[in-house]
Amino acid sequence: MLSYRHAFHAGNHADVIKHLVLVLTLEYYKSKDKPFFYLDTHAGSGIYKLSAASAQRTREYTSGILAIWQATNAPAELQPYLNAVRQLHNNAHTLQHYPGSPWLATQLLRPTDQIRLFELHPSDYQTLKQNIKTDRRVQIYKEDGLAGLIGLFPPVTRRAITLIDPSYELKEDYTHVINVLNKAHKRFATGTYLLWYPVITRQRVKQMVRALQQTHIPDIIQIELCTSADNEQLGMTGSGLFVVNPPWQLTRQMQTALPWLTQHMADSSGHFGIQRITPEK
Repeated sequence: MLSYRHAFHAGNHADVIKHLVLVLTLEYYKSKDKPFFYLDTHAGSGIYKLSAASAQRTREYTSGILAIWQATNAPAELQPYLNAVRQLHNNAHTLQHYPGSPWLATQLLRPTDQIRLFELHPSDYQTLKQNIKTDRRVQIYKEDGLAGLIGLFPPVTRRAITLIDPSYELKEDYTHVINVLNKAHKRFATGTYLLWYPVITRQRVKQMVRALQQTHIPDIIQIELCTSADNEQLGMTGSGLFVVNPPWQLTRQMQTALPWLTQHMADSSGHFGIQRITPEK
């Protein structure tokens, strides 16, 4: 379970779609004055150096963030995300670091908002604390986020965004995350939940869709970006997010962003999709 290290995959196409959706959701929540919580079940180390041996070993970022970094025609929907990446010691010509979701949250949230981060890996936990440094808004837990999440609900603010993105190293993770999401939703039904998933086998994704529909959680959309055709021999060919209680304009934003991302990051067999899998309330 602890063998997974996100440093090998930082900035890949999965990070791009996941963090774009996260940033757009954070920006939507900030449009209202009332404070909110951001909760991250698998926070990682927060910041990744793309010249590090881990990132250079796989070079997955080259077909992810690097593929769109110097593009001059990115749609407006991508600008908040790209601007956040630029703030991390990057400039228009040089991409040196990639931010994880904890760093994005600390940069985008307001002084009145709160951040709760879970990271179980000992080394990543220590690095996360160093990268986030002293921030009164932040609490970091060296715990399994899927186990610790439920105890934080409902939040005092009654407004929260929760990112759930395990590595899915274990086959049981695919059902476990949905069970956790269902329990969390029963305690706090009005929050926005972002459940990330990899596309490795299409059948597994279909099973997740059916399992989510069987929970009877309303108002779930599915956003997916695949950089090549489904192929179980290639590993992860894409990824997506199930979004519970999505911001009202998120579907429209992704209808603009996804074709552009597919054009720049995918091969000729790449594809994307946005669909509603459970009805609105």
